[in-house]
Amino acid sequence: MKKIILISLIFVASSFALNAQDYQTGFGLRGGTSQGLSVKHFISDETALEGIVSTRWRGLMITGLYEIEKPAFDVYGLNWYYGGGAHIGFWNDTYYDLPWADDDHYGNYAVFGVDAIIGIEYTIIDFPVNISIDWKPAMNFFGYTGLWGDAGAVTVRYVIR
Repeated sequence: MKKIILISLIFVASSFALNAQDYQTGFGLRGGTSQGLSVKHFISDETALEGIVSTRWRGLMITGLYEIEKPAFDVYGLNWYYGGGAHIGFWNDTYYDLPWADDDHYGNYAVFGVDAIIGIEYTIIDFPVNISIDWKPAMNFFGYTGLWGDAGAVTVRYVIR
């Protein structure tokens, strides 16, 4: 199913041309330690808002991020970014042998916390596709509390000028 969605996304993207590295909005698939959807929208030349809906551990997580983007290595279309935000979600670890689970921690969780993000992305000049790789550590303050440093991902987005 994921391959069909990606192939469809590429097919739609191939019918348009992008002549600059700048884009207004991008949406696509995010894959890594969690899988989901990403929407990134620029609110100025160097700042963007990103929304991520992802799944992991039989749960759903919604994350909102504020990101600052800068050119990288004098390569047209290549940018690095950093920022932060917050998340809210629901986990169900009843059926898994998870690293943190013990007799006192099995069950359902509603979680809330803060996120940081740092990454690099490349927007293809003549093709409306953006590819990024990032690391997004998070800290839960409610529900199962603690620092989660394993959230890395690759995102492929279709971009709209």
